[in-house]
Amino acid sequence: MNGLNTSPDINADDPPKIHVDEDDPVAELENTFDASGITIKTDLWVTDNYEISDVLLGRGKFGEVKICTERQTGQEFAAKFVSVRGMQGRKDIRNEIEIMKSLRHPRLLQMYDAYERRDKFCLVLELVSGGELFERVINEDFYLTERACVIFLRQICEGVEFIHSKNILHLDMKPENILCMTRSGNRIKIIDFGLARRFDPRDDMRVLFGTPEFIAPEVVNFEPIGHRTDMWSVGVITYILLSGLSPFLGDNDNQTLANVTCAQWDFDAEEFESISADAKDFISKLLVKRPTKRLSATDCLEHTWLKDAVSVNPWDEAYRDHLKDTCDYALPFLNRSTSDTASHDRTLSKKRLKKFVSRRKWQKATNAMVALKRMGVRLV
Repeated sequence: MNGLNTSPDINADDPPKIHVDEDDPVAELENTFDASGITIKTDLWVTDNYEISDVLLGRGKFGEVKICTERQTGQEFAAKFVSVRGMQGRKDIRNEIEIMKSLRHPRLLQMYDAYERRDKFCLVLELVSGGELFERVINEDFYLTERACVIFLRQICEGVEFIHSKNILHLDMKPENILCMTRSGNRIKIIDFGLARRFDPRDDMRVLFGTPEFIAPEVVNFEPIGHRTDMWSVGVITYILLSGLSPFLGDNDNQTLANVTCAQWDFDAEEFESISADAKDFISKLLVKRPTKRLSATDCLEHTWLKDAVSVNPWDEAYRDHLKDTCDYALPFLNRSTSDTASHDRTLSKKRLKKFVSRRKWQKATNAMVALKRMGVRLV
């Protein structure tokens, strides 16, 4: 649904649309499972302890993810199979496993088991069934508002703050790596630590990898990176979530990287006309070329946009009861507020965001085909 639907032919018997439920808990207790004791099993394979289903959850350049069930407990997990080539590939996946062992936090995807054989690894991961965040919010049954964005962005920043507290850099923050726990709740998980690196602030660390639309200028310029390198990516994600526009996208990767290096962007598009000043300020303090001038994850959690928007409930009890039955009819009242909450609760257009998601899907499929061809797989 794009904008407000005030059409008189709405059927009141239709099921209510999904609104972000601010009462849905987003501050769960940390998982009590102790991952520090996980060791990579080489004498067994995952099928010895888990039943692997035919349900495919995802496929990437180097493998696929399927639902699996632990034989002893009946609990469902996600089995991530990764094919490896050479010593470097083996070293990279072991690095990912070691990093995930130290990241026990409710905003981060959890690992429960790991297996290795000659040319393949299998990571047994927490099962997350809600799909990608951007995929969820573009659904016709989801009302995208600033308040919804705040609820998601707070969790993203909480997860990144914890990652950084362990002196780890994610280095691949992008929409595809943010999943929803369920299809109706508010909780999210940051996933994919394949490019993550341990970071010593005393060291001069430089990398040359990432996704062009989301990597920071210092990565493109092969300059020292740090915690705030991830925060640039959070700024890009926020910009896109609110507007559907990618601030540095060019006609090709080289042009995109050149745009990132220049670090020039604006809020001139009409999509930002209804966005609050606090949201724009939040983005402006992240998309800063000089890393030391950017907000840290902790700074973000203290920013007015993330603090104030979730502390105000614009709906009284009578309105919330009405919303449950006739959400479409109730929507126009969101824009009658004269307070600062008006922009937070105004329904945002998803037209541009849908185009963004479609383009990213196409790019992902194209990249997968290229990877298969490089591996010698014949496509027919």
